[in-house]
Parts: sequence; structure tokens; C-alpha cells
Amino acid sequence: MEDVRALGRFPDAVMAIARELGYFADHEVPAASLLLWSEGITGVPEPPERLEEPALVRRMCRIGADLQLTRLLQALVTAALAAGTESGEGVAGIAEVLRVACDLVEPGRAGITPADVHRMWRVAHLSAILRPASDAPDWGKAGYRAYDAELERLLQGEEPGAVRACV
Repeated sequence: MEDVRALGRFPDAVMAIARELGYFADHEVPAASLLLWSEGITGVPEPPERLEEPALVRRMCRIGADLQLTRLLQALVTAALAAGTESGEGVAGIAEVLRVACDLVEPGRAGITPADVHRMWRVAHLSAILRPASDAPDWGKAGYRAYDAELERLLQGEEPGAVRACV
């Protein structure tokens, strides 16, 4: 969380609110909550008790994790842009947060990677911001493009300067 805090330049008061709201506490998660967390992509089985089946629980967890990881990346880039953090300065912190988050999703397994999250983010979030009809300001579009290019360079292992945003 310290990396997130530094990236978004969040003050102590913001972090205290998050703690008070219970964001950093453990919570019991029933299968019905997993259905909501995964946005109902699996559908509601008949009978509903099937929500407890291990295979369905694993599927809902994977779907929910994919959704949350792409939203995390969107929030990180947005927070960095809002804080005035240039892509060259903020991308390493974002990549590190993604690495930790991906490891939490599937500890000890070669599961989803930060590069996977970056690619999903482009489709799920970035395309809507950068489309011609978007009402995002030009400076915002330029910032998102810069972060996209830097993330691709860093997460795909490209040489510095090999991938640049067209602005």
C-alpha cells in the first residue's frame, strides 16, 4: 500500500479513512458475494446452492480477480495522472503494485502476470478513454497514452525508448 500511497501522493488522512472503512481488514467472503464480485458473468446456477461448488467458486474468483486487477491498473494510472506524476516517474511503482497484486491472486503459481493485466486494461478501460468521441481532455489522453507506452516497454521487456506514445 505504501507504493500506492506514494504513486497517488495520498496524505495520511486518506489512508486513515481507508483503514476506518475496513479496506485493509480481513473479511469472510460467501459464494454469493463472489457472484457479485465477478459481476454475475457465470450466471446464477440452478439450484443456487451450486454457488458453493469448488469449480464454480474458483471460476468466480478468477473472473473477479481479472476485473479487479484491470480496475486497479486504471485507478493507479488515474491517480498518478491526477497527482501530476509523469509516466517515466510513476510506471515502475505501478508495475511493482501490479506484481504484488498478481502474486496475491495466485500465490506460488505462474498465473496472471502484470503484462496480462496491462493487455486486459487496454481493452477494458483505455479504449474508451482514447476513442475519438471520448470527452477526456487532450492532456488526459496524452497522459494515458504515455503510461500505456511506458507500461508496455517495462512489462514486455522492451528497450528504453523502443516504445513511445504517439501524442
